[in-house]
Amino acid sequence: MDAKKEILIRLQQDILLWQGFKPQAAGKGERVGLGEIEQAFPGGVFPKTAIHEFITVLPEDAAASDGFIAGLLAILMQDGAACVWVSTSRRLFPASLSGFNVEPERIIFMDVKTEKDVLWITEEALKCEGLAAVVAELNNLSLIESRRLQLAVEESGVTGFILRKDASKGVSTVATARWKISPLRTETEEGMPGLGFPRWRVELLKVRNGNPGSWILEWAGECFEEVAKVMEVADESAWSEQQDRQIG
Repeated sequence: MDAKKEILIRLQQDILLWQGFKPQAAGKGERVGLGEIEQAFPGGVFPKTAIHEFITVLPEDAAASDGFIAGLLAILMQDGAACVWVSTSRRLFPASLSGFNVEPERIIFMDVKTEKDVLWITEEALKCEGLAAVVAELNNLSLIESRRLQLAVEESGVTGFILRKDASKGVSTVATARWKISPLRTETEEGMPGLGFPRWRVELLKVRNGNPGSWILEWAGECFEEVAKVMEVADESAWSEQQDRQIG
C-alpha cells in the first residue's frame, strides 16, 4: 500500500475515534436485520458499541420507539445476556416484550425517583460487560453526560439506548445515531386495514460519519422486515404533519 494512502487511512480511523465512533471488533460485525438501514452506518454495520438516541416527544412516538428497541433487543440478547431498563416513569408493559421475542424476565427494570439517579445507574450499567444493552428514559441529555455514557460503552461493548423527550435542536450529544420512530397504520396480509404487524417510519436524523435517511419497517413476528409496498406518500405526509403540529 502506498505510504501516503496508509497515513490517510490511519488518520481517518483516528478521526472516527475522536468523534466517538468505535469500529466493530473482529467477529462483532454481525447484522441486526435492519436491511438497507444498516448501510447508513460506517462499514454498513449497525454500531453496537455506541449510544443511540431516540427523540420521543409524543407518547405515540415513545411507544413506537419502545417497540423498535424491543426488536433490536431480540437480536442483541440472543446469546442469553440480560438488559437493564431505567426510568422515573416507565410506560412499558413488560409482558408486551413477548411480542418481540424478548423474555420479560431477562429485562432488569429499575424505576427510580430522579433523572440524576437514571444517569448514574445508566452509566454504571453500561460498564457491565455481561449485559447486552441498557435502555434509559430521560427528559434531556447534555454533551458532557452523553460523553460519559459513550466512554462507558467503549470500555464494555454494551449497546446504549437513550429515549429523550426533549427535542431541542440546540442540544448536542456524542450519540452515534439520533433516531425518530413514528407509528404507521398496520395492514393485514390481505392488504386491508387492521391489526397487522407493528409498522413504523424509521428516521435517522443524525448518523456520525454515515448517511441520514428515512425508511418504512415492520416487525414481522420474528424479525424486522422492510415494507415492499410503500404506502401513499401524500397520505402519510399529511398524517405526519398533523403530528408535527401537535408538537409545536
